[in-house]
Amino acid sequence: MPVLTVHQGFQKTEWTAEAGTPISRILAENGILVPQPCGGRGVCGKCAALMEGGLSAPTPEERKAGTRLICQAVLLGDASITIPQTQPMDQIETGGVEVMPEQPLGTGVGAAVDIGTTTLALRLFDLQTGQCLGVSSMANPQIAVAADVIGRIGAAMDGRLEHLRSMIVSAIETLIAQSAAQAGFEPAKVQTLAATGNTTMLYLLTGRNPEPLSHSPFEADCLFDETVQLGSRKAWLPPCLHAFVGADITCAVLASGMMKKDDIALLCDVGTNGEIALWKDGVLYVASTAAGPAFEGAGITCGCGSIPGAIDRVAVKDGALEVSTIRHQPAVGLCGSGLVDAVAAMLELEWVDETGAMDDDEVTLRDSVVLTQADIRAVQLAKAAIAAGIECLLRTAGVKHEQVQKVYLAGGFGSHLNLNNAARIGLLPESLIPRTEVIGNAALNGTVMTLLRGENLQELRRIAACAKHVDLGGNPVFNEQYVEMMFFPEV
Repeated sequence: MPVLTVHQGFQKTEWTAEAGTPISRILAENGILVPQPCGGRGVCGKCAALMEGGLSAPTPEERKAGTRLICQAVLLGDASITIPQTQPMDQIETGGVEVMPEQPLGTGVGAAVDIGTTTLALRLFDLQTGQCLGVSSMANPQIAVAADVIGRIGAAMDGRLEHLRSMIVSAIETLIAQSAAQAGFEPAKVQTLAATGNTTMLYLLTGRNPEPLSHSPFEADCLFDETVQLGSRKAWLPPCLHAFVGADITCAVLASGMMKKDDIALLCDVGTNGEIALWKDGVLYVASTAAGPAFEGAGITCGCGSIPGAIDRVAVKDGALEVSTIRHQPAVGLCGSGLVDAVAAMLELEWVDETGAMDDDEVTLRDSVVLTQADIRAVQLAKAAIAAGIECLLRTAGVKHEQVQKVYLAGGFGSHLNLNNAARIGLLPESLIPRTEVIGNAALNGTVMTLLRGENLQELRRIAACAKHVDLGGNPVFNEQYVEMMFFPEV
């Protein structure tokens, strides 16, 4: 019988069903109830999803919506479906900046989208009033090909570039359909996009060969700041700062406002790619470091996205672990914030020593959710990359910790992070915690600011002109710090 592979957040499930079974029935029979306000007639668009493989041909309703609909599709052979996350407060950080429009990039309805390596987030706007009309988010479907940008660059060079491009374009179409359905109009009404992301993500979005990003000297042959055609829509892509410091950081710097002040300020976007920017004396020092997807819930034994039932908080109470889950549901996995808390708690209980060695092979957090020795090692690798990158950037600019007047922590992961626990595991310097401000999905917020106010185009270009890239590859300071930062801080 055909197999339907279901991706929901970072969880993957496989079910078999008879050929000819509607997708909606397969999901319902396995406990996934998808709202269908139109009664399954395919006219509301609220069940839009990314689907591939052995499926029935798109119906007229699906062609009109511009995406596959769960209520319309029928399983004919092996297929996969990625179900978008429709509860952004529980799921993926989708920003929230409010901007009064002035010379927006288009007319009518427009969308701003953040194409992260691991997650996607989109906001839909009335470009005349600035009203947010809809919000949607989902896991980046490209994680089925590779978890990080290096793997995706390799896949693109091995002949899968068009597949990667179509995956991300289809995902954006699905998010637009979902957001448009929230506002009660057809997706075709959305004619203008502003899309940010790291440099590799923009290469893959536009179908550009990422070969220059695959080898030394790692110089991009395109840093964007251009308008491209994505299907029937025009999409503006912000300027990137380097081959591995993308437009997402340009937009995050804009959203933070750090370059409009004289303060020495640091911005950190902790995600699959840890990107760091330091503003000092008119120069924006920037660097990137490969943290891996651990802090976004991927690559961990019981890792998951911030879905209901994900362990998001762990503390020590009376010598034992006190665990909470999103929406107080039964534990189904461990998301990024819970992972940091869990490691910090285990250090406090001395179940893990400063080298990362555990007393036991695994620790049960709740129900069947465990943390293993391999997971601890993954955290050490990820946090060492971020911490060493911060230290290397500070030293390059000749800045001591006490001279940093402000730290901006950007990204969905940072939005839910316990800063004290981040310092306890050595992810962030403890001395900088009192000066740290969490600013959410700054990349998406900066994109919204530009979509709605055209004057910010020039500010993004000024940011790019001030940027000075600091290469961490082969950097002796980074290498030395990386080894040192692998250890957990002693208390």
